[in-house]
Amino acid sequence: MPSKKALVRRPGPRLADGLVTHITRAEVDVALAVEQWEAYVDTLGAQGWETVEVGAADDCPDAVFVEDAVVMYKNVALITRPGAGSRRGETAGVAEAVTGLGCSVNRIVEPGTLEGGDILKVDDTIYVGRGGRTNAAGVRQLRAVFEPLGARVVAVPMSTVLHLKSAVTALPDGTVIGYPPVVDQPALFPRFLPVPEESGGHVVLLGGDRLLLAASAPRTAELLAGLGYEPVVVDISEFEKLEGCVTCLSVRLRELYS
Repeated sequence: MPSKKALVRRPGPRLADGLVTHITRAEVDVALAVEQWEAYVDTLGAQGWETVEVGAADDCPDAVFVEDAVVMYKNVALITRPGAGSRRGETAGVAEAVTGLGCSVNRIVEPGTLEGGDILKVDDTIYVGRGGRTNAAGVRQLRAVFEPLGARVVAVPMSTVLHLKSAVTALPDGTVIGYPPVVDQPALFPRFLPVPEESGGHVVLLGGDRLLLAASAPRTAELLAGLGYEPVVVDISEFEKLEGCVTCLSVRLRELYS
């Protein structure tokens, strides 16, 4: 049985109505999106991840971006309170799923707002993007839950992308990567590596030297391969039209099971 679990949620019939904030809206092919999501899930399975499908939230167009509904640290789940009111119905099913997996559950409460895409964990440092969807009260509540567990919470200002992880993610050695035009203050990160494509700033650590990244970032895949990593590429073009990336389509629970 795989030692790592990942929460996923199937795209709903209203996917094409998902929110768009920083890019021009483009027509979404929902049938193709479902095919791409299934390939994404199959790829996780092939890489040793057991996927746990969260119950549908078909009234919420953005529910497929399951990462935004919860933040995990060790065995503790922090259920978010999305900054977009239309997304608040997404959290109940995710809370049910993490409770079923034995997590300790906390919640962001009013007036706090926080979305999981604004969280980047590098070892015990939790970077939190302070922008359109996560407010100061949400950052304070995040600190109150995770700092007693040994985390160090660092707030990162952002202005050009939807979420922090729309701008940056981290390699297995802790180096933060991102496309410089959308990273407000790269000097906040101890080690920062620029990549040549915006979608190249989004990687999922699959284990070992394997990195999941989007097919829309071939030059970044080449760069990372040259650094000794093994890129695993998936096509998520329909989700990119909704400001989605490889990180937000799953919640990885490696710390519970490794």
